[in-house]
Amino acid sequence: MTTERTARYGGVGAAARGEGKGGAARGDGVGGTARGESAGGGARGEGAGGVARGEGVGGGARGEGPGGAARAEGVGRAVPGAGLDALDHGILKVLHRDPRAPFAEVAAAVGAHERTVARRLERMTADGRVAFVAALVPEYQYEGVTAEIAVRCAPGRVHEVALTLAALDETRSVEVATGALDVFVELQVAGHDALLTLVDTVIGRLDGVVDIHSAVVLRLLLTASDWAPYDDEPTDVRRHAVEGTALPEPPPVDELDRRLVELLRRDARMSTTRLARELSVGETTARRRLARLTASHVLHLRLHADPAVLGYPVEARFRLGVPHRELDAAIRLLAREPALRHLVVTSGGTSLLGYSSHRDTRDFQEFTARVLARLEGVTSTETALLMRTYKRAGVAAVHG
Repeated sequence: MTTERTARYGGVGAAARGEGKGGAARGDGVGGTARGESAGGGARGEGAGGVARGEGVGGGARGEGPGGAARAEGVGRAVPGAGLDALDHGILKVLHRDPRAPFAEVAAAVGAHERTVARRLERMTADGRVAFVAALVPEYQYEGVTAEIAVRCAPGRVHEVALTLAALDETRSVEVATGALDVFVELQVAGHDALLTLVDTVIGRLDGVVDIHSAVVLRLLLTASDWAPYDDEPTDVRRHAVEGTALPEPPPVDELDRRLVELLRRDARMSTTRLARELSVGETTARRRLARLTASHVLHLRLHADPAVLGYPVEARFRLGVPHRELDAAIRLLAREPALRHLVVTSGGTSLLGYSSHRDTRDFQEFTARVLARLEGVTSTETALLMRTYKRAGVAAVHG
């Protein structure tokens, strides 16, 4: 049974999940006995007539051997989130806090065997529900220009335009939302000249594009790395936003750091030994460089999953017109809300752009009534629900 929790930083957060221990057992031989590996689960028969191994929480089972018992991979009652069960969520909870946590540490936290944890994670990453991402954040390094683009499309051309935009290297996110026939795009380019060239000579010339509206990100406040569906405590970045204080200056990043991040981009869980070997440096140097980067906000090394996979299928986008004298207060109020997973200050008539994730439309409605209605001096409000995401965190989704 899930219970709702209120986050310690002032908002209403995700539901909590129980992860008890004491599961069924595994029989590896003919007529063998068994050992329990997880929480209240069913069982897996690996040999002829063998007893079984429980891998899920209260789940059903399927047979794997002649005359054998069965393997439980699910839960007795579904946990919201794209077929994930309580054990999956327990694994993701640990890895959300520390993407590089060793399997032994994850296994100890969830009360399962290391092989079970590794197999579960492999399954979730193989089908694309979960990934690990590593990237330096250009906004925190004052590199290039980030722009938010709204592309108005002719009827019948939205899907085609969105797919084309998702294929561009410069796009970090592409989505379609309710309302006007708009495709919303986040771009990262070298400078304003590059932005103009891309908007005018590439995007503006696509078949089906009717109009384009652009805004430049002036201040990055919250990102997906600051959305913590499994935790009550805010990240350091969110805490600064809530308190209205400036982030510390990012550490200098040199070529060795960039090579290290590129290796992590290919394999975020690459061992320190291999990182050192690939970089041709000592393990102490590799470990020290990695620790310095991960301790700062300049590196985003995180577990990546669509909110729907984690049980938050309703995603919203909002733009707010807020006068400068009211901006800081609005930012502090919004940042207290755990549902917020992205918040920026932009140029143009609407100064705040944000994204939030919710369990259902009722949750979203309560969010707008509780939060947006409390903001002082707002001159305009525009909200929309995302209908489809074509690209997220620089990774394009596959659509027919």
